[in-house]
Amino acid sequence: MLGPLYRLGDALRHHRRLRRSHPDQAAGRRGEDLAHRFLQSRGVIVVARNWRARSGAGELDLVAWEGDTLVFVEVKTRASEEFGAPDRAIGREKTAHLWRAAREYARRAGVDWQRVRFDIVNVVLREPPSITWLRDVFPVRPEL
Repeated sequence: MLGPLYRLGDALRHHRRLRRSHPDQAAGRRGEDLAHRFLQSRGVIVVARNWRARSGAGELDLVAWEGDTLVFVEVKTRASEEFGAPDRAIGREKTAHLWRAAREYARRAGVDWQRVRFDIVNVVLREPPSITWLRDVFPVRPEL
């Protein structure tokens, strides 16, 4: 019952974003909306979106709990897979920013670093959108 209403709300939000921002940025936000709904439908509790570290270390697209594990989710969105899966755009520098931001979030939340995980959600915006959830993609490094 709520599925169609969520989709309608997401479509209206996306249409509004297209008028106000660059199309790539609007597509990225739409991908985050879709990833958020996708994870929720699988029992993951999203507690933060677009969380920015005060230190300037970076941004976390989604922060969620799956059971007793704190999950940092990077959402990568593309219009097509013409140049490969969206997650191929995550390089060493982006990974380092994610680690630093995640470390700050976990410290502020009082969560032991051994209880965290890094996931990626790939969103390809064709009709219907294709969503792939990659779990535990980055090793949890020791202290940075």
